[in-house]
Amino acid sequence: MGPKPKKISSKKKITKAERLRLLQEEEERRLKEEEEARQKFEKEEQERLETQRIEKEKWRQLEKKDLERRSEELEELSLLECCFPEAERLKRETRALAQWKHYLQCDGSPDPSIAQEMNTFISLWEEETNETFEQVIEKSKLVLSLIEKLKLILLETPSCDLESRTIAQHQGSILRLQELLSQKVDVATELLLREASTLADLDSGNMEKIIQDENVTLYVWANLKKNPRYRSVKFSETQIGFEIPRILATSDVALRLLHTRYDHVTPLYPNTITKEDHVPTAVKHFKEEEHTEKAVTEDKVFAEENTTNQAAESQSRQETELSFVQEEEPNTEALENIDAYYQEEENSKGPRHELEMRLLSEVVSAAQLRLVENSVDFPHTNEEKEVDLCHFSTLGGVYHLDILELPPQCKPVKGWVLVEIRQEGLQRFTYPPETTEEPDPENAFPPIEVTLEVRENVIFFEDPKVIRWDAEGKIWKTDGISEVFYSREDRLISFCLDTLGPVTLIQDAHINMPYRSWELRPLGVNRVLMTVTSLFTELQIHIKENLCMLASVKLRSQDHLSHLEGKWMTPIPFILAMKEAGLNVFPSVYSHFYVVVNNKVPLVEMKAYRQMALLSSAFAFSWSKWNMVCNSTRVVFRVKEALAEAAEDRLWSLLMFNGDRAQMLKIREDSEMFSEALQEETEFHSTLYHMVKDFASAEAMERVRHSNCQFIDSVCHMLLSTRVLSYS
Repeated sequence: MGPKPKKISSKKKITKAERLRLLQEEEERRLKEEEEARQKFEKEEQERLETQRIEKEKWRQLEKKDLERRSEELEELSLLECCFPEAERLKRETRALAQWKHYLQCDGSPDPSIAQEMNTFISLWEEETNETFEQVIEKSKLVLSLIEKLKLILLETPSCDLESRTIAQHQGSILRLQELLSQKVDVATELLLREASTLADLDSGNMEKIIQDENVTLYVWANLKKNPRYRSVKFSETQIGFEIPRILATSDVALRLLHTRYDHVTPLYPNTITKEDHVPTAVKHFKEEEHTEKAVTEDKVFAEENTTNQAAESQSRQETELSFVQEEEPNTEALENIDAYYQEEENSKGPRHELEMRLLSEVVSAAQLRLVENSVDFPHTNEEKEVDLCHFSTLGGVYHLDILELPPQCKPVKGWVLVEIRQEGLQRFTYPPETTEEPDPENAFPPIEVTLEVRENVIFFEDPKVIRWDAEGKIWKTDGISEVFYSREDRLISFCLDTLGPVTLIQDAHINMPYRSWELRPLGVNRVLMTVTSLFTELQIHIKENLCMLASVKLRSQDHLSHLEGKWMTPIPFILAMKEAGLNVFPSVYSHFYVVVNNKVPLVEMKAYRQMALLSSAFAFSWSKWNMVCNSTRVVFRVKEALAEAAEDRLWSLLMFNGDRAQMLKIREDSEMFSEALQEETEFHSTLYHMVKDFASAEAMERVRHSNCQFIDSVCHMLLSTRVLSYS
């Protein structure tokens, strides 16, 4: 085959000059594009800088405007916040009136605030002997009432109004009443056990007794037959009882289960008084000065009157006709001096009242600030297996489990009843014995199985834990307890104890923290509904005037009937009742150690709650997810006016507050990123009151200005106690 013919290219070959021209055109086009991009960037940068400059200038103007009216706004807020010292003044009057009413009743019960009356009551009760259990239970109602009143005095009365000596007296009275009540129960139990043989059951031959009231339930079983096969002790018509070992089944013993709805075992923690609490001593000093000044002025007035009268009398001896005139003039001068004094005193009432209210305001602010402060020191436990009562809370009262030595029985002889009375009184049976000479497998000392009933008035969100009281260490411990089983349907809990003693049930005190959401919504004049939603429950709390009430409880989205529903109480008793029912949404000073939260600066948090309470009668407040994003010096929440029919149609606004400045944010709750950008056509303000005033109706602001001071104080106390801005 011959060579292939060369293929002729259809494209014309580019010359070097053309290639250079194309490269030059490409370079010129690239330079042109770069120049256009540079010019565009410079233009955009100039526009951005100009926008930034305008924003900064606008921001500066807003800050300047806010600074100019700051003093005026703070002064107006100060006038509105006079409701807090006024509410405290009304509380003091209420406490004084309660004392006066108690005095007028003359019902024989002591006034718990007077130590002498309490000492007399305790001494007289100590002298009473041989009281039956029914009599002790009846008397215990008054005793428990006195203990509760003393505790409320310590909790409700500002520390500045309580001297250290008074606090020690009240705490001492509480301890003496608790100890005396326990002694009376032991004596009554001994009297009951002396008659065990006469109260024996015909079938079993042993004695069984149940005595119950709203505060105490007593279960007593006396082993009269000592049948070694009778080891299961179940109280009639209940599942409550014991499984006892052989050694107890053959011994002269009695089993006592005393279930008290109250807890007199856990030690009282002393109240502390800080230096800030003593601010009102200035008021006392001021009053003492006023009293001294008043006495001096009165002496001066009457001294002048006496001097003038003496001069008039001496002159009357010389000139009879002029004496009458001369006597009238000095009396007129004296009256004028007295009138001038009382006029001066009347004029001084204003400044003195203002000073007292100002100092009282400082005391109230200090007390409110303490409610949102966190402890720096972690609460350490000293012993192994010791229960941290800052982490857990005892619920359902205390179950006192005792093995008692059976006292000598009553013996009827010829119409008489002979009783051997032992001087040592009721004795505990030691189990297991401290020493055993020869261990016998048949006489081993196994744990005692106990079955208890859990109170219906207490809510356990998880299975309760059982703890026992260590009498030597004066602490609650978790050791010596095994095989715990809880039946939620039957509300029965069974477990084994190495040795019997006081036991109780505990639950994590922070099981409902942090909250998932919260809301504060007005229901009318001086009435709001506070809703707190946690992982397990949704609580609704009504607040009106100086009272609170649990409106509803939802457990796992289902309604739950609580014994607290429908009961109006003042804030502190209400909080105590909620905690005792297992509905704890009230953080303590140690709660931040056990819950992951975004703790806010206490002063910022307190100011926010105070101003939210001022506005609560006309504005609704709610949780915002952005509160967790911003730092601890700022709080973010939603707010809207909640009056009339249009309340549901209004949109929530986001407010940010740092204690000194409030601003409305441009972002919404469903925005993707957090920004502190200001909402258009809004301004800075020094208070929340003036911030919402910009978009509020005249009707809403009128309602805010005429809100009841006790209502505002109660709302503020609930916000301070729940700390929704830090624990949501």
